[in-house]
Amino acid sequence: MAAPALPDPRLPELLARSAALHGHLCPRQVLGVRLALLGGEVLGLEFPRSDKRVLVFVETDGCFADGVSVGSGCWLGRRTMRLVDHGKVAATLVDTRTGQAVRARPQTDLRARVRAGRPEGQKRYQAYLGAYQTWPDAELFDVQPVTLTLDLAALISAPGKRAVCEGCGEEIVNEREVQRGGALLCRGCAGEAYFTLC
Repeated sequence: MAAPALPDPRLPELLARSAALHGHLCPRQVLGVRLALLGGEVLGLEFPRSDKRVLVFVETDGCFADGVSVGSGCWLGRRTMRLVDHGKVAATLVDTRTGQAVRARPQTDLRARVRAGRPEGQKRYQAYLGAYQTWPDAELFDVQPVTLTLDLAALISAPGKRAVCEGCGEEIVNEREVQRGGALLCRGCAGEAYFTLC
């Protein structure tokens, strides 16, 4: 029987990048970096990327999302990452050329297994940090192919697409405008605002 595959040799360098970006290294950053590398492997793509071939949907913000960004090369600012805030440590990675998508997440009993196997007196935080860096992917993650329920081409849009809201006069980019009652509106003026004016 073959020994389980050990973590990617690029891991130390990527974790150092994540720690520098985030100000420290924590267990969820490790999970994010490793999950991204695994997703790239499953999709048959080299990670981290410097192009826009991959789009990542990350399901929580914070440390995990930073790790996924470093491991995948996908960033909110590059429009290659989207936050779908479900409060879950999980991400879906999509090859935008083929449409192939995989969702990866830590195994549901992972934290319990790490706590059960930690040496006497070791703090949980240190146990998570160590295990997440050294355990094989098969002991950390569940990965499954998924089909997106949204229009990928519409989400990606095209460079230079701009409109002006007939309600507030603000510019709208990336084809996010909506038609309501014959008017071209931003989502806020169309009733989807997340704030009210004071």
